[in-house]
Amino acid sequence: MMFTYVCDEGEKELGRKQAPGSCPHCGGKVEAMDVEIQWRFCFLPMCFKIKRKYFCTLCAKRLELYC
Repeated sequence: MMFTYVCDEGEKELGRKQAPGSCPHCGGKVEAMDVEIQWRFCFLPMCFKIKRKYFCTLCAKRLELYC
């Protein structure tokens, strides 16, 4: 008998807002999106994280924040 375990990551958008600055690639507006990431193992929630992702509204590139 063989068992298959399913591990996946569910992502849910919590909100969006305009971020300061402009895209270094095209000069478009930058938007910040808050997402809740949920790790599941066999349909049981294991971990919740909230992350902020930045992307350009004009060229749709994902932007990284370097400090």
